[in-house]
Amino acid sequence: MADLPTITLLPLWHNQTKQIAINFKYDESVKEYIKNFPETKWSSTHNTFYTPYHKTRLNELFNYFRQKKWYVNYEAFKNNKPTTKVVPTKQIKLPLLKDEQTHEHLKFKKWLEQKRFSSNTVNTYVEVTAFFLRYMNLKNLTEITARTIERFNYDFIFSPKKSVSYQNQCISGIKHLINFKGLAIDTLNIQRPNKDKKLPNILSKQEVKALFEATKNLKHKVLLSLTYSAGLRIGETLNIKPRDIDFERGLIHIKAAKGKKDRYTLLSQGLIPLLQTYINHYNPKVFLFEGRFEAPYTQVSARQVLKKSLSNAGIKKYATLHTLRHSFATHLLESGTDIRYIQELLGHSSPKTTMIYTHVSTTNLKDIKNPFDNL
Repeated sequence: MADLPTITLLPLWHNQTKQIAINFKYDESVKEYIKNFPETKWSSTHNTFYTPYHKTRLNELFNYFRQKKWYVNYEAFKNNKPTTKVVPTKQIKLPLLKDEQTHEHLKFKKWLEQKRFSSNTVNTYVEVTAFFLRYMNLKNLTEITARTIERFNYDFIFSPKKSVSYQNQCISGIKHLINFKGLAIDTLNIQRPNKDKKLPNILSKQEVKALFEATKNLKHKVLLSLTYSAGLRIGETLNIKPRDIDFERGLIHIKAAKGKKDRYTLLSQGLIPLLQTYINHYNPKVFLFEGRFEAPYTQVSARQVLKKSLSNAGIKKYATLHTLRHSFATHLLESGTDIRYIQELLGHSSPKTTMIYTHVSTTNLKDIKNPFDNL
């Protein structure tokens, strides 16, 4: 398996503005790919490529490089302290996989694909387990044991302060690798760390209305409106085909969503005239929202649409495309919709996932008398 490039994203203060420095081991093809990312420039002062920082730029960079299946390290942004010097984070230099390991790892990838994991999950598990095997080569370890995994976890994940999500991905990948190899590790009991329990950001109904009114482009307006009004993940929005929309029944058929589950969700009656105008004007061939050559509209483009609309609407609150889905669920709850129906519309497997919206809904909070008002 080829040694894939590592892209390190670092905070940088340059020209009196917060920037994102893009570090990498020199490679001409990597260099050209970086140069093609929008608003990327070269700094002779800091000897690095950089791009302006904003709330969604990290996600855009991550998705851009992950299209090449490159590893992206953005841990430095967790401290959120811009520096005037670009100091690469200390990383373990891992040797390449041996030829026999590469051959067996390709079999592991096919094994994962046969289990019908999504392509993103397959690529992630293949990537993290390759790091694990290369770590074993570095330490001259030949047998996978609980102790081996613990050492990898400490040296490669905990010490470099990689994220909890990444640690969980590594644990899942290694467990599947163990299963693929048919190993029995009796003492193996890897505990996944708990994720931070953060409440989602929510836009008010007035802010959502202002957002749509500020979006003048027909295609962009329909994209954002449909994502909100149907409570969709952005990947679901971009995978919709015109035939998935049932205008008569007022439903949208979401196919092979997260967990490879199908479901129906709402088609807003108020959106139908605008949606039909859009279809008649753009005449989409395969996907409802198409980019060039009838390919699906990209998530990077969709994020740029939202960013521009937020700016035009004067909304300073931090919001992503997923915020529209969160807002849809919260507004349904506040209007009295039973949480079990909301769970079904969102496609949640567990009601516990949907219950988070009870913590951000203002329905019950408004009935509480603040003691400050009685002073």
